[in-house]
Amino acid sequence: MIWIFLTLVGCARPASKGLMDEDPSFKIPAIKQAAETHDIRAIPQLIESLDDDDPAVRFYAIEALKRLTGETFGYRFYEDESQRRIAVGKWKDWLEKHPQP
Repeated sequence: MIWIFLTLVGCARPASKGLMDEDPSFKIPAIKQAAETHDIRAIPQLIESLDDDDPAVRFYAIEALKRLTGETFGYRFYEDESQRRIAVGKWKDWLEKHPQP
């Protein structure tokens, strides 16, 4: 009986890391929450998420950034990496000029 418990415990997923989670099913709700609560401390990680492999994560990241800052810098979540590079660079420049608390 104890081995069943230990097996189940070993299969449990670790706690979510929120915005830094690699799993979109945890990351996307964290992005949404940051936008809803107007959490400007999330902006650096949202900018990092613009380069995420998952287009849904990129979509929610740019929508959150637009809600928090009013800007998009021409970023389109559905474009390929080379097409997104210029807008991501503009976001990184913006972040340097607007350090977060």
